[in-house]
Amino acid sequence: MTFRQRHLLGIDPLHPTEITEILDLADKYVDLNRQSIKHSDVLAGLTQINMFFENSTRTQASFELAGKRLGADVMNMAMQASSIKKGETLIDTALTLNAMHPDLLVVRHPHSGAVDLLAQKVNCAVLNAGDGRHEHPTQALLDALTIRRRKGRLHRLNIAICGDIAHSRVARSNIILLGKMENRIRLVGPTTLVPSVFSEFGCEVYDDMNEGLRDVDVVMMLRLQRERMDGGFIPSEREYYHRYGLDAEKLSKAKPDAIVMHPGPMNRGVEIDGDIADDINRSVIQEQVEMGVAVRMAAMDLLAQNLREGVV
Repeated sequence: MTFRQRHLLGIDPLHPTEITEILDLADKYVDLNRQSIKHSDVLAGLTQINMFFENSTRTQASFELAGKRLGADVMNMAMQASSIKKGETLIDTALTLNAMHPDLLVVRHPHSGAVDLLAQKVNCAVLNAGDGRHEHPTQALLDALTIRRRKGRLHRLNIAICGDIAHSRVARSNIILLGKMENRIRLVGPTTLVPSVFSEFGCEVYDDMNEGLRDVDVVMMLRLQRERMDGGFIPSEREYYHRYGLDAEKLSKAKPDAIVMHPGPMNRGVEIDGDIADDINRSVIQEQVEMGVAVRMAAMDLLAQNLREGVV
């Protein structure tokens, strides 16, 4: 086993062999999840606590399902009505959690770095389910698994990440992961949403969709994150769709077998045409959701192994 991490806080600390190990194990969990009996006992006797300081449907449900299928005792803490709202600090929350002796802690938080701070204060393995604009590592891993299963490889592909790059932790984690695996990455969107700093990651930057999508293997659309915008980043949703929304004409510039991705939730008619999103020959959006459960099972399995063996 090459995976030697105590926590999964981001993609940046992972070696390409560790990424591959997670994806290889996730492949096995895809098979398990497609069987009539979807249960394993690799986390039996362990306690998993899900703490979501931001609302989430897909990610929280996916982590909960992953833990239960592996036999963990899973508890969801309602952070929207928690002691944090009554003035308790994140450090005090960490100390309280420590007293409960959890083994796996899954955290989503609106502030970048908050999950890392928690990880420094608790005695269990911590998984980052998204922190501010920083990272969303399991989303990048499930995207990687989806690409690898569809394309047969995860290297030397032309991949376009399109839309609201500036506010997207999904984009940041994907840029890091796909870069580690030797892919050519293009960032496509209006200049207000694609900061020039991303060119330092080795990405090509385009403000024209037709040019940015030319001959790519993968088209990864992003959600417009209105809740993180505090100014006029786009003139209107109608204008945004006209220039940057994925439709059949823009997709025709990509390779004929290019796949279409979106982390969800989708704004149909803003980021992506509904017919494209539902095209079973091109869209892998539902596969991404399926891969999410398998990837989170694999990540928790590997972290729990390290926890039990005390290797980190």
